[in-house]
Amino acid sequence: MPPRTVRHLGAATVLAATLAGTAACAVGPARTATPVDAVAAAPSAAPTTTASPTAPVVPAAVPKTLSFGGKTLDGTAFSAAALAGRPVVLWFWAPWCATCASQAWTVAEIAPKYRDTVPIVGVAGLGEQKAMKEFVTEFDLAGTPQLDDRAGAVWRRFKVVEQSTFVVLDRDGKVVHQGFLDGDALTRQVETLARG
Repeated sequence: MPPRTVRHLGAATVLAATLAGTAACAVGPARTATPVDAVAAAPSAAPTTTASPTAPVVPAAVPKTLSFGGKTLDGTAFSAAALAGRPVVLWFWAPWCATCASQAWTVAEIAPKYRDTVPIVGVAGLGEQKAMKEFVTEFDLAGTPQLDDRAGAVWRRFKVVEQSTFVVLDRDGKVVHQGFLDGDALTRQVETLARG
């Protein structure tokens, strides 16, 4: 054989051996994953809900208790489903109720602080819309959603029969309290839910 052919055959043999070795690594015997391999290869146990500019937030499943909607006193459409995944406080009040008026100061004070972690939603009923709007203005509640429930649909949904009633839902939509709460008890309840 001419020397040039031998060189080409030699190079081809080396190349074939290299490719065979690479292929053997890919299909060779199973190896135990090191901790770094295990972390890199492990699929995520649950979809991430961390908000970032490039990753969309995975919406929470909507529990039955938050499957309702309506309009706020200022006419804006409201969907309770948007609150899913967070604890929620529903406050059922009437504009002529003295107890509601005393609680309104606490709601106005704590609602802005916990807006993103434990939303408080007022559910106004048992009165005229004009009186309800005046109540919201007088107690500076405009920064908190206030549903116009003059028809009583949300009141009936939660079997509320008297004002002032708080319905407290945990992040799964389960009712964890329904009834009266004074200002201190309401504040403690919201702080506890925010930490949980």
